Amino acid sequence: MNTEQFWAAVDLARRGPAGSSAPGGPSGAEVDAAPAEVAARLVDVLATGAPEAIVAWDRHLERVLTASAKVDLWATAYLINGGCSDEGFDHFRGWLVAQGRRTLADAVADPDSLAGVPAVRRAASTGAELGCVEILRAAGVAYRRVAGADLPRSGAGPARPGFDDFWDFDDEDEIRRRLPRLAALFTEPPEE
Repeated sequence: MNTEQFWAAVDLARRGPAGSSAPGGPSGAEVDAAPAEVAARLVDVLATGAPEAIVAWDRHLERVLTASAKVDLWATAYLINGGCSDEGFDHFRGWLVAQGRRTLADAVADPDSLAGVPAVRRAASTGAELGCVEILRAAGVAYRRVAGADLPRSGAGPARPGFDDFWDFDDEDEIRRRLPRLAALFTEPPEE
């Protein structure tokens, strides 16, 4: 499975119940679907393929998670969600996958770019946590549906940054320096 095929499955799930691709309909970049709904539709999309294709999609997801294993992205999840465990970071990256290729790629390149994402802006005012474990489990559910067995695991598990790369995510000055737009949404202004 290549990158285009991986994201085509996600985009199809993001577009709606039947994966509608009617002319003039929304593209994957314009959809603001609930991540759990995207995950449920992704299971349906993946279940239309052969078991080998589902395994290949899951292996590609591992590559996406590895590419997104960045400390500043973890700090972003920590800031947005009011804390972030190892598992929480995985769930946050699942949420990013549900947002689509562009949002995830932009966030990996510049985590502060998430300040422009409507769901992040809403979370700043509502306190909602952003995560989607269902995306991480979609291939397993689809494989079980198609093959009647558990998805073969690679054994690698989600990649995470090395602990030597971490910095103090509770240091508001450092947050403001590294993630200024997000800090403006999620932290109190500095005292004058």
